[in-house]
Amino acid sequence: MAKAKSLHALDFLKDPAAHTGAAFCVVFGDEPFLKRQVLVELQSAALGDDDAEFSLTTLESRHAEWRDVVDELSTLVLFGSGKRVVLIEEADDFVSRYRSQLEEYAAQPAPGGVLMLEVRSWPSNTRVYKAVAAEGLAVDCNAPKEAQLLRWMTSWSKKQHRAKLDPVAAEMLLDQVEPHMGLLDQELAKLALVAGEGETITPEIVEQAVGTWRTKTTWDMLDAALAGNGRGALEQFDRLILSGETPLAVLGQIAFTLRRFAAATRIIEQAERSRQRVNLTQALSEAGFKTWPAAMQKAEAQLRHLGRRRGAKIYAWLREADLALKGSASQPNRARLELEKLIVLLGVKAELVGLGRR
Repeated sequence: MAKAKSLHALDFLKDPAAHTGAAFCVVFGDEPFLKRQVLVELQSAALGDDDAEFSLTTLESRHAEWRDVVDELSTLVLFGSGKRVVLIEEADDFVSRYRSQLEEYAAQPAPGGVLMLEVRSWPSNTRVYKAVAAEGLAVDCNAPKEAQLLRWMTSWSKKQHRAKLDPVAAEMLLDQVEPHMGLLDQELAKLALVAGEGETITPEIVEQAVGTWRTKTTWDMLDAALAGNGRGALEQFDRLILSGETPLAVLGQIAFTLRRFAAATRIIEQAERSRQRVNLTQALSEAGFKTWPAAMQKAEAQLRHLGRRRGAKIYAWLREADLALKGSASQPNRARLELEKLIVLLGVKAELVGLGRR
């Protein structure tokens, strides 16, 4: 095998056979789903046939001693046609303890063994990183960016779940589910069953099938507030509290969307200071709102309801609410009152709270 460099897991998984064969492999990053997929491919390539389980040793970092690891890697394979594989899970501590030994091993690994390290952090300015990049394989399993994630969702749905994924449906799904690939895989599996094998997962299917009752109620609450229906928003908030949700959890869910409105407001103000014209659609798109027509129309109406002065205050309001819920208003009744104040500020007409549009 040619000397391998660090590459992203999505690139590795496109053609694992082109990258397997290294005697020293490091799988690093913060996305567990990608780590599992990469390790499956690496182990399959190294272990060979059906008797492979006899040649795999998995160790926890805290219980792994260097001499034992070397002994395992040097032991002849008695069953199967593959190599001896040692996987050390959560190996950050192991790397810290045996950094010099790992640097030496990367240059001269055991001929019949494959050492695999699963770590969270793999700094590129260390000698062991450079040694593995030169002689082994390092696979970056950090969460991909949104554009990469959308492409992965489309290909994964077709390959793994045998369902096409409409591009708009993909954006809607990513907007409603936390960007963790394991969660997205679960949702895609569910949506594929609803759509049917070989059929298309449409935006309508995503809208009907995704999200818990609490999640839906939270978004209904925010939509009501941003439509000027403060009473309706408070009623939805009351349902959430009665169901056991906490004000801090609700704030966490709505803060992401509100920050985007604040960002759109800032984009408009910065453009005007530079004597440039920026319309609402452009500002909302740059702030991260989805661009399909229905979503953009709703976002424009909501930003108009907020108005410029109120949109500019969102960052401060969120910061104050977060500090209060974690401090002076941490008790249930006071926390509820704190979030009700924010809902009222968002829900009433701007001129009623002295925040009319300039």
